[in-house]
Amino acid sequence: MLLTIAVILLVLWILGLVIHVGGALIHLVLVVAVIMAIVHFIQRHAKR
Repeated sequence: MLLTIAVILLVLWILGLVIHVGGALIHLVLVVAVIMAIVHFIQRHAKR
């Protein structure tokens, strides 16, 4: 679930860079996506 949201945020970030919308907000979306992906992999690793 977290990985899906992270991928969606990453796609939105790429679209924001192409369309030039959002300024610093676009980079904040990237940071949130990366953090969510890291949390997902940590939780997945902890379940093993």
